[in-house]
Amino acid sequence: MTETLTLPQATSTGASALDARGISAWFGGRKVLSRVSLEMPAGRVTALIGPSGCGKSTFLRILNRMHELIPGAELAGEVLLDGEDIYARGRRLTDARRRIGMVFQKPNPFPAMSVYDNVTAGLKLTGVRASGAVKDDLVEECLSKAGLWKEVRDRLRQPGGALSGGQQQRLCIARSLAVRPRILLMDEPCSALDPTSTRRIEETIRDLAEEVTIVIVTHNMQQAARVSDQCAFFLAEQGTPGRIVEHGPTPAMFSAPSDRRTADYVEGRFG
Repeated sequence: MTETLTLPQATSTGASALDARGISAWFGGRKVLSRVSLEMPAGRVTALIGPSGCGKSTFLRILNRMHELIPGAELAGEVLLDGEDIYARGRRLTDARRRIGMVFQKPNPFPAMSVYDNVTAGLKLTGVRASGAVKDDLVEECLSKAGLWKEVRDRLRQPGGALSGGQQQRLCIARSLAVRPRILLMDEPCSALDPTSTRRIEETIRDLAEEVTIVIVTHNMQQAARVSDQCAFFLAEQGTPGRIVEHGPTPAMFSAPSDRRTADYVEGRFG
């Protein structure tokens, strides 16, 4: 039996709201996040900014249950996806992973697998069965959404590892989109890319935000200003756990932040 898939729109059946409430996290007894709460609206881009070591990537991994897989990791608080806690008893890990996708800092396509098979790999991992025709349409659609189709449409059967770094990252985005996530998490997706590839990824982010809620960690303040609708500034001071100093609409965070520490960071005085 096959399942026909259609790309969700930015409605109640497409992009979803994500709401973290009172998140605290520990590694081996060391507290790294303290009572972090943040609403991430549906169909918007939320940028997590702040210096290294303040818990941004840890918070991002908590949002799709990757934190719990690390030995010695502990967690308190709730992560609500459309009002339902993804950590609630009885909620399946695979369900969270399908609805909340992840793109990592370093592109990680399956190097020996073809471009085509890279895109469809997530279907098998999440138990979705689809006919050949549905897969063909899905590959074209997801590669188009990731801004890669025109560059690789004649190389679909070649290894994904043969693509450039920027193309590999967009291939990973396409692979994430194939399982129809409602949320897409991105952990510094452009940090290892050249300016041209970075611009293409940013264009992809803005296009995707019409139908998928995006949360991105970035150290690039210009990038945060370009792609995000709202920002959350994380900080860990003098050995204390990371926390959110302030958050709000991106223009206000950059032009008129309420906390002096935020102003110092976005203006490059530290970090």
